[in-house]
Amino acid sequence: MSFVSDLSHTGIMSSEPVHIVGAGLAGSEAAWQLAEAGVPVVLHEMRPLVQTAAHQTDGFAELVCSNSFRSDDARNNAVGLLHEEMRRAGSLIMQMGDANQVPAGGALAVDRIGFSDAVSERLRAHPLIAIEIGPVESLPPEEWGQVIIATGPLTSPALAESIRALSGEDQLAFFDAIAPIVHRESIDMDKAWFQSRYDKPGPGGTGADYINCPLDREQYEAFVDALMQAETADFREWEKDTPYFDSCLPIEIMAVRGRETLRHGPMKPVGLTNPHAPDVKSHAIIQLRQDNALGTLYNMVGFQTKMKYGEQIAILRRIPGLESAEFARLGGMHRNTFLNSPRLLDGTLRLKAAPHIRFAGQITGCEGYVESAATGLMAARFCIADRIGAAPASPPQTTAHGA
Repeated sequence: MSFVSDLSHTGIMSSEPVHIVGAGLAGSEAAWQLAEAGVPVVLHEMRPLVQTAAHQTDGFAELVCSNSFRSDDARNNAVGLLHEEMRRAGSLIMQMGDANQVPAGGALAVDRIGFSDAVSERLRAHPLIAIEIGPVESLPPEEWGQVIIATGPLTSPALAESIRALSGEDQLAFFDAIAPIVHRESIDMDKAWFQSRYDKPGPGGTGADYINCPLDREQYEAFVDALMQAETADFREWEKDTPYFDSCLPIEIMAVRGRETLRHGPMKPVGLTNPHAPDVKSHAIIQLRQDNALGTLYNMVGFQTKMKYGEQIAILRRIPGLESAEFARLGGMHRNTFLNSPRLLDGTLRLKAAPHIRFAGQITGCEGYVESAATGLMAARFCIADRIGAAPASPPQTTAHGA
């Protein structure tokens, strides 16, 4: 069974549903793939009855961190290739991402509310998908038949403990972070300017898709000093040994790791020219990416933080152009839980200790929105193969999915 074949006319139609726990990116994609192949689905979602530390709505496939699906370049970037493979496989996440894109240079970024609403609407309207709101607090029994657990890194404590008890593994976890979002009208465009890095237009873009705020050397050094002295939110006792996720470090942790770290990370000044001072090279530049279709909200790219809210406002307003910034959302931290997948899961994402259960999404240890959705797509395809009595076909290792 090809991973890029059209499954919409397989005619499986069975009265036995596949239960999916979690309506995030992976669970939503899995539900769509199964239903489009004629397999009934019961999609379990605990929100809004039970909320998490990071979610803000009751929508499916809510993006809690960035609004970017990263590079859309299928020829030169691995994530871009994954985008293209998923489009060919009829991915709901990619369909709705494309339909709700906002300008972001060479990346595919989306209006987070419009995207979630669109995914929710399509799933709720599908005749083969039944939605059940409420927490699943233990591993599903064998009587449920095929199950996909796609509860993400913010799995409820009761279910996480149930998984841990069955697997015999200690919980694995790391800290992830959220970047602030700024109201566009509060940004001083006499100091900031619109430009994509190297003027790259990308999907739906113009080459002038980001707002850029420049710092000279003195301003940068003062900003780093302020970060290193900032008061941050305290960890609970049981969180103190949890590591950070290195691809999403808080800016104050980056500052502590070296004074030049930020200048070679989210504040790198390359590929940009300040039209207010074209002959002066900026020492550092902060970029903000459009966060909604209206263009009224902008996300501070790579500026995740665990500083206390008062400190965030005071320090971020040191940035030229953001002196009067008003924030729609401030940054924060949340603890993510994941499985030791190479040990606990087989090659088709089944839990070795309970083969009727598959896992998908970030709880498997994968990173990124699109990668999470891709594991949901694969888990669904493996379930479909089981349903028709075929051997599950793993994607070739020469593909992004296989890699």
